[in-house]
Amino acid sequence: MFTPQFAGTESVLLASGILGATVMPHVIYLHSALTQRRVVGKNDEERRKIFRFELVDVVIAMAIAGTINASMLIMAAALFNANGLTGVADIDQAFDQLGTLVGDHSAILFGVALLASGFSSSSVGTMSGQVIMQGFINRQIPLFLRRLITMAPALIVLAIGVNPSRSLVISQVILSFGIPFALIPLLIFCRNRSIMGALVNRGLTTAVATMVVALIVSLNVFLIYQTFFG
Repeated sequence: MFTPQFAGTESVLLASGILGATVMPHVIYLHSALTQRRVVGKNDEERRKIFRFELVDVVIAMAIAGTINASMLIMAAALFNANGLTGVADIDQAFDQLGTLVGDHSAILFGVALLASGFSSSSVGTMSGQVIMQGFINRQIPLFLRRLITMAPALIVLAIGVNPSRSLVISQVILSFGIPFALIPLLIFCRNRSIMGALVNRGLTTAVATMVVALIVSLNVFLIYQTFFG
């Protein structure tokens, strides 16, 4: 029976990329900005009720994101690896092999899903950048310029001929490196009763969250060490 495990730096790199693509640390700031004034509770009971709704919202979103990532891995293992295609590492190769093994319709759906994902990531990244800039440096950027800055990295990657699949993984790994910078302040704030009031984290919640943050930081440190010093 096969047991999932890390098999060198490359597998850790992919795991970090999946983590970064699923959690997306900049969305933590965006989600907070979008919801903090949406409904304001007048008392502790109302705040608890709003918190429960927000919790359901986040759990559904993360479950969908995790399911999509898991589905892609399962599909790759069941379809490509089962047919001896162990060298499929790029998006264009996956597109071609899907058309060959399953049919053109599946390849087209795969492409449309990637396009929709790109539009979603672009809009979320743009809005997150605006929220962060408004909060830290108190400045706004014109919409056209924001869109241009968001699209520029992808266009540069395509123009200079860098492997798009590899670039995608690296960008997701960079996102995973940003997770501690969002989670550590969040952990500190949520355990502070003067900030959170009745919604302050319980000791058990803080302990579990601390272990999760420590695990993510350890994964990032290990990846950096293996990449540059291993």
